[in-house]
Amino acid sequence: MSSDLVVEADDTFSTKHVEPLSGQFAVVTGAGSGIGKSVTRALAAQGATVVLIGRTRAKLDATAALCRNSENCSILPADLSSDQELDKITAELEYRFGELHILVLSAGEMACGHFSSAPVEMFDRLYQTNVRANFRLVQSLLPLLKRSHKFPGQIVFVNSSVALSARANVAQYSAAQHALKALADSLRSEVNSDGIRVLSVYPGRVATPRQESLYRNEKIEYRPEILLQSEDVASVVLNALTLPRTAEVTDITIRPFAKSY
Repeated sequence: MSSDLVVEADDTFSTKHVEPLSGQFAVVTGAGSGIGKSVTRALAAQGATVVLIGRTRAKLDATAALCRNSENCSILPADLSSDQELDKITAELEYRFGELHILVLSAGEMACGHFSSAPVEMFDRLYQTNVRANFRLVQSLLPLLKRSHKFPGQIVFVNSSVALSARANVAQYSAAQHALKALADSLRSEVNSDGIRVLSVYPGRVATPRQESLYRNEKIEYRPEILLQSEDVASVVLNALTLPRTAEVTDITIRPFAKSY
């Protein structure tokens, strides 16, 4: 696996010697915070031209400002639950680049609640944002991913460990994430023959603002130092993306090393 990524003590990304993604166009959704933010910085550090997609322009601007080669970063604020905005994204990428090499799907929402009392409206919302929006975006961008022969396409679904093992109080979220896993698995079977690699990543609890809010709602002490860091997930994603084309990583499960019992 690639060893070019270095995570320094000040939480910045840098490179040694080479930029293995130089010349490649990448799109990262959910780039304004958490895992999406760290993946964006990792891709930019390796020479990729990165388009940052998210709902909040200020957060996207902040991510781009932190990126090495920030001049190669651009932002597209959008609500991916809107078909109209999804179509605008596709048209803009077609106009700007004409092809796409890396698509990282890190946007989504999370909700918890007892099965007996969780509002069905939240279940609908999770399906809309975590499943349908990703389906529509991949479907729209597949022609761009298939177009390049110099850099064959790669798609990364940033999923969750609850997609693999549901537990109490997360039925609606776990169901949505399991559906996302099914999309990725089926897609892989269809597009491998086009030279496109598809990876699903299943992190455990990651120290992100969303996770902090979850801990607060659960009335549990939030200890980010014992959780996964978003840079940890970005590192394994980058390693998978830079593997030789003789290999494909299909599924990565990553969890915090320190356990809270």
